[in-house]
Amino acid sequence: MDFKQIQELIKLVNKSNLSELTIEEKDFKVTIKQKEEIIQQTLISGQFQQAPQAFAPAPAPTAALPAAAPSAPSASSAADDTSKYVTIKSPMIGTFYRKPAPDKPLFAEVGTEVTPGKVVCIIEAMKLFNEIESEVKGKIVKVLVEDQSPVEYDQPLFLVDPS
Repeated sequence: MDFKQIQELIKLVNKSNLSELTIEEKDFKVTIKQKEEIIQQTLISGQFQQAPQAFAPAPAPTAALPAAAPSAPSASSAADDTSKYVTIKSPMIGTFYRKPAPDKPLFAEVGTEVTPGKVVCIIEAMKLFNEIESEVKGKIVKVLVEDQSPVEYDQPLFLVDPS
């Protein structure tokens, strides 16, 4: 299966009522899952450019979230603290950048007010730089990923206080 065929499958899943599609050919397997919220077409095409790798988006958030919580004294208080926040998650696999260029200021840092449509970071996938926009209004309370780090699909990037 080539890249064009994978892109066509993504478009098919996006336009249909399917929530998941898995295709296996010999030793190649691809799974395409549709998110519940609406995703821009440019983000979808960037998300699956590395699809020939083993694609399992579900474990990534659970693996990343506990790594961000050890600063709290106990696991139960950490869950209580973050439950009131909204998480901005990565819509694709790639490299996370907090600024548009090395000599430019950060898109968002702790304390930054964000509104829907405001760019909070860039994720590079296959030499394509995708601007990631906030879908919520609020204030950034925590940045969960280091600049220039690899990120997985659906990995938490920022915590936003919507109040």
